[in-house]
Amino acid sequence: MDEQERWEFWIDRGGTFTDIVARRPDGRLVARKLLSDNPAAYSDAAVAGIRQLLGLKPGQDVPASQIGSVRLGTTVATNALLERKGEPTVLVITRGFGDALRIAYQNRPRIFDRRILLPGVLYDRVIEADERITAHGEVLTPLDETALAAELAQAYTDGYRAAAVVGMHGYRYPGHEARIGDLARAAGFTQVSESHRTSPLMKLVSRGDTTVVDAYLSPILQRYVTEVAAELSGVRLLFMQSNGGLTDAAGFRGKDSIVSGPAGGPFPAVTAHLRPAANGYPSGAVPVPG
Repeated sequence: MDEQERWEFWIDRGGTFTDIVARRPDGRLVARKLLSDNPAAYSDAAVAGIRQLLGLKPGQDVPASQIGSVRLGTTVATNALLERKGEPTVLVITRGFGDALRIAYQNRPRIFDRRILLPGVLYDRVIEADERITAHGEVLTPLDETALAAELAQAYTDGYRAAAVVGMHGYRYPGHEARIGDLARAAGFTQVSESHRTSPLMKLVSRGDTTVVDAYLSPILQRYVTEVAAELSGVRLLFMQSNGGLTDAAGFRGKDSIVSGPAGGPFPAVTAHLRPAANGYPSGAVPVPG
């Protein structure tokens, strides 16, 4: 089937409602609004809406040959963050800096308040690793792998599956971070976010916060992405990131998904009424990176 003869879908999967705008092969636009959470009727609103518009029965396989692409923005990670329903996370950080993310920059939005209420942290446990690399790459304290492996194994036994790894100067000298990540995976952790891969920033707090968010949200996000991808096997499935760019299921990470839903709003509104050009993008629209 020619690309212009296929369906195109733009979906905003919100916390309460899921909105779907689709372009039929004949160029006409159609829309659906469904409850995002309706387990008695369907497992996922986005897929259910696609089935309805294609005239399929609930549970019937979605014909990939009839669909050009599905572009999806979701607030799954946003809601998990706001409601504090992410994956229980362990923070592994250089010894002596266990409270660094909690203390942060000591910002005081209300400078004259005598009682400062700090926001809660996303991690539940801190493991301080015996290691230190200087700003010039000198190994000041070698990584104590034996002690760290034992603490990671205990955390795994206690039910933790997500780990955020943040080493002092790890953004530039990631050797210890990479090794800690290997030890965490060997211990059984299924989600390991290393700061030099997640957010290679110089500042420890900014880098650490982003890495913790990634570890905290990625498992929740991946479960949803895997579920949708399984229902839409063979379909070109793209997810909206917080920066407005699109990425495939494998590249969609927790740190990039926090405002996926809001960022996805303008894209279908601007492009849904335009016919696709030869390059696969709507004519007159600027291709989005990713």
